[in-house]
Amino acid sequence: MRKSLSRNPNMMRTMIGIGLVLILVLSYAVYSNTLDSEYYGYTTTNDEVELDMQETEAGSASWYSTTRVAITWINATVSGAPEGATIRVEATGSEWYYSPLLGSPDAENFNCRESSSEGDVDVSETCELGRIHERVSEGGADRMFGIVKMDLPIDGLGYLHSDNPDSAEELAQDLIDSNAGTITWRVAVLDDGETVSSEGVELGVSVVTHELVSVQEFELDPLQESVYSFATLVGCFSLLLIIPLMVYFSAMYKAKRDERVRMETPEAES
Repeated sequence: MRKSLSRNPNMMRTMIGIGLVLILVLSYAVYSNTLDSEYYGYTTTNDEVELDMQETEAGSASWYSTTRVAITWINATVSGAPEGATIRVEATGSEWYYSPLLGSPDAENFNCRESSSEGDVDVSETCELGRIHERVSEGGADRMFGIVKMDLPIDGLGYLHSDNPDSAEELAQDLIDSNAGTITWRVAVLDDGETVSSEGVELGVSVVTHELVSVQEFELDPLQESVYSFATLVGCFSLLLIIPLMVYFSAMYKAKRDERVRMETPEAES
């Protein structure tokens, strides 16, 4: 390589020219892909709504309420229940996910979306799916957090793939509609299987509802992405050209030094 570069300096200019052409071509490819990504972001409401819980029977610690919208979170808080009593939350019309670790900041190795039966050793605790979930009251304020629909964007922002804005909006609306339904929520405080008196027991139930707000095409800043990609490609090609450049300049230096030595060496007199 050293001899080739020293004998043909145009080779280095050719390599640099090809590298620059590749950089420009790849930069344009990144730029064009950022203009039409075919991904759309949809925004939904993410409102917490307090349910109006009605007593099933006067003086009984048993309540119910009905929802007809798409729901992600449910939060049931019971205050004043007897210590050791069972708090039961039941959903008629849908199953929901629950775990005592759900919503806890101290939860470790916990993922409500994964199943420990799938061989994931990093997930030791998961949510249980069912219509009825229970916990034992510890006295004071007892809270039960649950997730009703996993397909909905919990933070109110989701993404989908579609060919055009109209079909993207239709897909987003279908997602919301398919996860909406009539659910009757029943909360009861039980002691030895019997409902306790509601005297001194307070209940608060809230849900997080979702309705479609807007759909927008997912966009990146073409100029910013092109700058980033250009800088990355320049760095990569620079690393690839370091060795040939070092060989080339060392060969040129050696050739000049040999020429200088040859010129400074007096010719032998015959």
